[in-house]
Amino acid sequence: MVDKRIVTLVISCLFIASFTFGCADVEETEPDGLSLYRHITEEDNYKNWSLWPGKGEMYNGTEPHGALITVYVTDNAHSAIEGKAGIMPEGSIILKENYNPEKQLQAITVMYKEKDYDPEHNDWFWVKYSANGTVEAEGKVEGCIQCHEGSKDNDYIFTGNLT
Repeated sequence: MVDKRIVTLVISCLFIASFTFGCADVEETEPDGLSLYRHITEEDNYKNWSLWPGKGEMYNGTEPHGALITVYVTDNAHSAIEGKAGIMPEGSIILKENYNPEKQLQAITVMYKEKDYDPEHNDWFWVKYSANGTVEAEGKVEGCIQCHEGSKDNDYIFTGNLT
């Protein structure tokens, strides 16, 4: 008869080996501004996205976003807005083109919802790009979070109501 200790040891070793080698290929990465910029300008060009429902191009904005703004949203974000979902789904992107009064692009600001990125602030990843695409700020940007906390009951969004 086989000793129970040996069976237990073998099973334990197999479990540990399967966990170790099974998870070895899992790479957890956080979003980054450069990769996101490539995504929104090359892989899924934001100019092909919908505008925020009810908003046009270059409507009056407020600081820090500029005198005029245009807001683009991904399909899943658009559906959440139209459906009054109350919160944006994972993978949503809200992109603002920020213009000066002379209608010159000054910056692009982005909110990207990434699962488990920042649960304390509804998992938003924030990015500010210069007009030429250089990352000026990214991640858990304190200034963005502090300002948008004024609308945390609306998923940190000021542009329109989600309910």
